[in-house]
Amino acid sequence: MTTKKRPPFTRRHFIKTLSAGVILLPAACSGRSGFDVIIRGGDIIDGTGEASYRADVGIRNGRIAEIGDLAGQTGRRTIQAEGLAVAPGFIDIHNHSDTALLSEPLCESMVRQGVTTMVLGEGNSAGPVRPGERDWTTLGEYFDLVSRQGVATNICSYVGQGRVWTYVKGDDFAPATNSDIQEMRSLVDQAMQDGAMGVSTSLLMPPQNMITTDQLVELVTVAHSRGGIYSTHIRDEGEGVFDSVSEAIEIGRRTGIRVDIIHLKIAHKNLWGRMDEVIAMIDDARADGLDIQANVYPYTAGQNNLRAIIPPWAHEGGREQMLSRLSDPDHRSRMRRDILEGIPGWYNHYLATGDGWDGMILVSLSSEENRPFQGRTMGDLIRHRGGDPVDTFFDVLREENGSVPTVFFHHSEEDMQLALAQPYTSVGSDGSAVSIGGPTGPTHPHPRFYGTFPRVLGRYVRDLGLLSLPEAVRKMTAMNAEKIRLEGRGYIRNGYHADVTIFDPERVIDRATFQEPNQYAEGIEGVLVNGEVILENGERTDMLPGHVLRNT
Repeated sequence: MTTKKRPPFTRRHFIKTLSAGVILLPAACSGRSGFDVIIRGGDIIDGTGEASYRADVGIRNGRIAEIGDLAGQTGRRTIQAEGLAVAPGFIDIHNHSDTALLSEPLCESMVRQGVTTMVLGEGNSAGPVRPGERDWTTLGEYFDLVSRQGVATNICSYVGQGRVWTYVKGDDFAPATNSDIQEMRSLVDQAMQDGAMGVSTSLLMPPQNMITTDQLVELVTVAHSRGGIYSTHIRDEGEGVFDSVSEAIEIGRRTGIRVDIIHLKIAHKNLWGRMDEVIAMIDDARADGLDIQANVYPYTAGQNNLRAIIPPWAHEGGREQMLSRLSDPDHRSRMRRDILEGIPGWYNHYLATGDGWDGMILVSLSSEENRPFQGRTMGDLIRHRGGDPVDTFFDVLREENGSVPTVFFHHSEEDMQLALAQPYTSVGSDGSAVSIGGPTGPTHPHPRFYGTFPRVLGRYVRDLGLLSLPEAVRKMTAMNAEKIRLEGRGYIRNGYHADVTIFDPERVIDRATFQEPNQYAEGIEGVLVNGEVILENGERTDMLPGHVLRNT
């Protein structure tokens, strides 16, 4: 991939870097170049989980060429990293920047967390899509587009079960026929040949949740035959969480595939405190020889859409049909009953939150009347409007054309910490690349978009001692690389691609909050992707050195 050219290194820039934690020396000060980049004197946390050690790192042609005492060696650029940690670049195993990176190729919020690789494609991957819907049709064509445009971080993707389902069936809620499944199998196989890392599901909402376990086995078997993984947002993280985890384990058992459970949690107030039972299920499966793992984000809220509160039956036919039902008194009456009382087998976001309407923060609103409540709770909007809360909910969703991205507070800190501490859980943001002042700046996203990885390092390593620093780095790097079989990444090792994150263990911390999410993290001092510096002294460069990483 061709990278954008950075401006010449000026004396003004040199003076600026002298006062910062990471000092980049211009070529004129380095003599004849033996390496492209030398990182000097940092504490190497290599991704193995072992203790750090002090060494220099020499980088040549985008790869780590030598690790050790390089005092007699020269480089075109030198990064002084004394007192800083030098780690493999963080690999975000669960990222939603599939389309965002097309308008945000600098991937600002992710790079400033130390992320060097984003794993995309949960449920609804970028491809396959029907001709005319996008500028591409297959996952491979999407990869080619990203390669031509350029992107700051590396990317890879699963093929989403939801994407192949809707490609074949559209918004039809009828059960899939054998013919439908065979067509889906073919689409999964093509995506795997295009380079997908496996198949991913998002089984919480219709129509994706219409697929049966046996039919999932059919699709997963195709991915397994080409060395892929099964990454699953399980059917129900609330009252059906135990059955849903059991289904994920059963699919692993029947196919032999590696399984990664997406953002492991118990997301229903009535079940808080029972994470140990979920952990026991996974432990038992692993003891039987199954490769069952999971990822976690370090927050007690997730992000979905306000329309997730609408019962499944009311989504049939797509958004227009749902909006039509929101205007029909009989349908509204039925929806009200289902929301307030629940439906067996349906994960009800309203009943799951600990604080009802006050447990929902509205991320993005488009209508002029509602926009002042962006970043506030649904309860605030309801109290402002007055009247019946459920009717207000229906009205707002209709006014917003059926879509309001929303943060839901639905799981507990204790359960989250227990999940994060397990030896087989890694870290994933479930976020997307955004930027302050950029195309995505006006929204009020979940703080994980800006703070996931520094939050683990600052709060759960340094402040609470839940994890050791080497263990946390492993959960962000090597574990994720190994899950999806990324060759030559995830460790600081000779010959590996030079994806490197340099941070200050004493300062690193997230600043994004649920009230003020649009804040970059602190303490990430330098980031290199494929040997190119994309963050220096905590500031972004304009380089786009990321590669599309394909399953081969």
